[in-house]
Amino acid sequence: MLNYKFTEGIFEEKGLKLSKECFDKLDKYAWMLAEKNKVMNLTGITEANEISEKHFLDSLLIFKICGIEEGARVIDVGTGAGFPGLVMKIYRSDLEVTLLDSLNKRVNFLKEVSAETEAAECIHGRAEEIGRKEEYREKYDIAIARAVAAMPVLSEYCLPFVKVGGRFIALKGPNENLREGEEIIKILGGEIEEIIQYSLPCGDKRAAGIIRKISACPTKYPRNSGQIMKKKN
Repeated sequence: MLNYKFTEGIFEEKGLKLSKECFDKLDKYAWMLAEKNKVMNLTGITEANEISEKHFLDSLLIFKICGIEEGARVIDVGTGAGFPGLVMKIYRSDLEVTLLDSLNKRVNFLKEVSAETEAAECIHGRAEEIGRKEEYREKYDIAIARAVAAMPVLSEYCLPFVKVGGRFIALKGPNENLREGEEIIKILGGEIEEIIQYSLPCGDKRAAGIIRKISACPTKYPRNSGQIMKKKN
């Protein structure tokens, strides 16, 4: 279980005020994550303090990096164990959050946590297939992904979900070239708006690429996974 005193300190230092209800839900989430991780590989981070900082705080810093309007539709592409999407939903219940992952076991875990904390839509599927479906294509204010793939690949997975005027937010490590995907981003109707460097209290460096969707995505995108991985436009 999480250490509330420690948790409160690191969040407050970053200007994030969490309610007791939010702490309780995150505590439940952390416990469920640790328990499920005993039988299924969800995360290499299992200590309570590290879960608090490297999963929960890391997920919520998005609200300090860029404003997210009330009631926004958010899709977390390749969400894994629910970071950052489910943590965002727990903190901001007004958001309409979809968690997308290609592994059904992870999606089932997310459904369990969502039922115990804050209801989010949990979808099993591949981004390049779901992104072609009418009910998901260009329907989101924000698509977000945390270190899923290199920028050219990640952009093609995520930008088809974003409506014109919305944003794709790529959360990456400090050594990745967030401008590497600039060519395909333009083809997909996006434009790099800003790249923000920041760090966690432990000193771990992070970077966020903010991409604005300025025009509709051409119908040929996203392509199948084989074509995407060839990195040819």
